[in-house]
Amino acid sequence: MLSANLNELQDPSSSAYKKAKRLHQKTTKNRPEHVDADWTPFRAAEKKFKARFPPPDLSEVFDIAARDPSRAHEIRQGGWSGRSDAIPHELHKPVDGSAHPIYTFPQIPGLVLLPSFLSSDEQRGLIRWSLRDHARHPNETNLDIHYIVPEEGPWNLSRRSTQEGSDPVEDIQPRASTCTASPAQAEPSGPRQLIANEPADKSNYLNLASEPKLPAAPSTTLKSASPEALLPKLRWANIGWFYHWGTKHYDFSRGKIPVSDVYKDVCKRAVSSVPWSEVFGDDWREDEWGEDDWTTWNDSYEPDAGIVNFYQTKDTLMAHVDRSEVCATSPLVSVSLGCAAIFLIGGLTRDTEPIPILLRSGDVVIISGPQCRRAYHGKSVYELAMTF
Repeated sequence: MLSANLNELQDPSSSAYKKAKRLHQKTTKNRPEHVDADWTPFRAAEKKFKARFPPPDLSEVFDIAARDPSRAHEIRQGGWSGRSDAIPHELHKPVDGSAHPIYTFPQIPGLVLLPSFLSSDEQRGLIRWSLRDHARHPNETNLDIHYIVPEEGPWNLSRRSTQEGSDPVEDIQPRASTCTASPAQAEPSGPRQLIANEPADKSNYLNLASEPKLPAAPSTTLKSASPEALLPKLRWANIGWFYHWGTKHYDFSRGKIPVSDVYKDVCKRAVSSVPWSEVFGDDWREDEWGEDDWTTWNDSYEPDAGIVNFYQTKDTLMAHVDRSEVCATSPLVSVSLGCAAIFLIGGLTRDTEPIPILLRSGDVVIISGPQCRRAYHGKSVYELAMTF
């Protein structure tokens, strides 16, 4: 169905194209003529690739699958196709003797792409694990802020409620209707406010760690809901150290949940396969790295914090920089599962035009080094993604 919709949107004679055009004309009728005049290059790219009409032109999007004839069926199914020569890149062989290719991009040192890193069976297993085994107590999810979710989690509750012959599953109660009053960080009224958090490092770590991190205030307007109704509202599940969304820093006072070997093994396998001497070589400046040392990553890399993001169709991940980690150079590993997504990554400000990379299910992206880790990045998203 997704493939049919995407393909139809490229055909001006199709009903899907005409419907999208009518909707576009209706929603933009009162839009100021030069509304895009103040957009940064990154914002312009975000708008371009998430637009339903006109359909985005992917001819400048890097898509390594377009080079592989064996993936033609995969491309037809997804309906999205870029070009394998859209962006300058270099091919590397993994150091662990495996067969999967590794790509780097001279324009952004430290950016590494491992296409089709996970097999179909591994992808299915990881998706199943993320929903069934991870998005539940003791790992915090966005649902826990607003609902009193039983320990078995929304996926298992939903499955149990639909099994024939099983006992009825009670609706999940909103937290605001049952909890006693306690200090909480209330959401300000009006449009969502962007938080410019101070970058963490060793010099300010103790100050950032000691800042009050009040729990988010639960919504007071929600009603009880069945597990099936609540499951599509699942947006994220925490991994390892607790992330505090209100301050965009980690709340170390809550301790650390052990990182599952299921996730950890994928990340360590990806990082240990990269020939880091070819990625950074002689061009790296030691003064930009602090005490981190890429020469040890193949053996020393150990993921201890992350998040599973659950995206719905039409969701996007806006341009941002990951500034919460004390070490701003070590590898950040992102695993893509599900439908295709366009990954955008630029420079130190939104004024740098980002490069677009088409990610498919099973792809892994590694963001590493001082330049890449501080670069703005985001996605036009149609997938489930895990970042460590």
